[in-house]
Amino acid sequence: MLLLALAKQPCDTVITQPKLTGVVPARYYTQVTQKANKVARNLDRQSMLAVSALLEREQRMQNLLARKDPEAAARVFQAPVDSLRQLKAKLQHKLPLGGGLKVHNETIDSLAGTLAFLKENKALGAVGSAGGLESTSEAVNALEERFQSADQVRAFLQAQKATLNEQLASYSALGQELKALNQQAYYYSQQLNEYKELLHDRKRAEAKALVALQQLPAYRNFMAQHSQLAALFNLQGAAGSQSLAGLQTRNAVGQVIQQRLAGADASAVTGQMDAARGQLQTLRDKYAGLNSAGEMPDFKPKELKTKSLRQRLEFGANTQFEKSSRFFPTTADIAGQVAYKFSKNGSVGMGASYKLGMGTYNHVQFTSQGMGVRSFLEWRIKQSLYANGGFEENYTIPFASLSNLYSLNQWIGSALLGISKKIQLNSKLKTNVMLLYDFLWASHSPTTQPLLLRMGYNF
Repeated sequence: MLLLALAKQPCDTVITQPKLTGVVPARYYTQVTQKANKVARNLDRQSMLAVSALLEREQRMQNLLARKDPEAAARVFQAPVDSLRQLKAKLQHKLPLGGGLKVHNETIDSLAGTLAFLKENKALGAVGSAGGLESTSEAVNALEERFQSADQVRAFLQAQKATLNEQLASYSALGQELKALNQQAYYYSQQLNEYKELLHDRKRAEAKALVALQQLPAYRNFMAQHSQLAALFNLQGAAGSQSLAGLQTRNAVGQVIQQRLAGADASAVTGQMDAARGQLQTLRDKYAGLNSAGEMPDFKPKELKTKSLRQRLEFGANTQFEKSSRFFPTTADIAGQVAYKFSKNGSVGMGASYKLGMGTYNHVQFTSQGMGVRSFLEWRIKQSLYANGGFEENYTIPFASLSNLYSLNQWIGSALLGISKKIQLNSKLKTNVMLLYDFLWASHSPTTQPLLLRMGYNF
């Protein structure tokens, strides 16, 4: 009977899924807006600093050159200095710079496409989030304009670097200024790449919204058809199979290669291609942030120069246990620390610790057994292996209030040196194991253990 009833159903019946609502949380718009505004402010500040520094440097170079060759100084610097003044004025008033090719930014393209999809499907947003959608779209559009302006500033810096190096190569007195100009152009380019990386850092609401949206076929189809790259190559609907006039297709290029290499040994050609790919990949890894060969530095770049203070700081926490003895119960030193990276291999930092007494195995009792302050220097020896040394002052007498800690003659010093091993758990978290030797352990009264084993995390 059930089969007969089903057979009577019309064959074109469509089973629809319930309409999804509230897939995107309201916090998504807030987080994207805050991120876009923050990066836009940083771009404005760095672009203004770069143009102002370049204007000051070129005026200084013009004055130096004018002492030896006034005509050359006017010919080389007059037009660029005027252009820099105009560029600076436009940046101050946040005016579009105009001209230049539109540079594709994958993350902004994704954000703009997602917001466009949400505009057409407002039911997917949280209740009352329509205002947030509009303000977020405005912030992302403004950020795209800022990146376009920054890329034009970058192109201007690179052009000036190439022109001045060519025209002033014979003036040795300007050698240091030209070197500083080359470094400024390179580091500004690297700074822009840092800001592009910031856009990849998604907070919880943003990541949750993207995961939910990517489950929808309609969203995936929309992004495939409306991204900037799709618009550039006309990859919409069936147009994706069309070839552009005047451009060779991939199959055509492949046929030409086969014809040219028909008489060659296939294995030899394959080996040469693999070797070439390996060399190219090595260059890409070494200069990952470069946009063209013209940005190849002629000096050894400082990898941390474009990092902000927050990006140079590394926070950590560790624990050290000490078994009970005649004088002390079992204790755990719980410490927090912060380190500042002064190079890619080295960091210096400071921290504080709290000594928690835990009693014995048959009589557990939590007490305050002391406090400590520490400083340290860390240097990478090889890959994840580090040398670690520092000085500490520890108060090892049980105390009931912080006023007891003011007695400085009760503090005990330690001089530590050892090694540490860091293991990367994910992009932000590392586990850390340290083995340290205390050179002053014998001078402590009562004596303490010479070897210290500490385990913790860095983030």
